[in-house]
Parts: sequence; structure tokens; C-alpha cells
Amino acid sequence: MTEPTSYVEQQIQARIAAAKVRVQAAKERRDDFAAARRRGLAHRHARKLRNQAEAERRRQEQEAEQLPLPDTQ
Repeated sequence: MTEPTSYVEQQIQARIAAAKVRVQAAKERRDDFAAARRRGLAHRHARKLRNQAEAERRRQEQEAEQLPLPDTQ
């Protein structure tokens, strides 16, 4: 493409370039937010699994405590 010669053409090209920069910045922000959201969901899921495992362990311990001891006669 040829170099813009008029002031108006130069201003249009400057605005187009600025718009491209804004669009790229917005895309990067969305990508950053999406990555943070994925990390947060992964942490929440891992915590949920840890809590479930701990609850299961406690339940098994309580069941083991409630079992009657066998007679040794």
C-alpha cells in the first residue's frame, strides 16, 4: 500500500492502528481472565476432592470405632 499523503489519510491510518492495539489488549485481558478462572476452578475442584477424601476417612474411622470387639473366649 502506498504511504498516505493527506492529513486525513494519516489520521485514519493512526485511528486504525490504535483500534488494532485496543483490540489486541482486550484479547490479552480476556485470555488472562480465562486463565485465572481456570486456575481458580482447578484449585476449587482440588479442595473439594480433598474435603471429600477427608470426610470419607473420618466416616471410616467412626465406623471402625463403633464395631464391636470380637469375643476371645
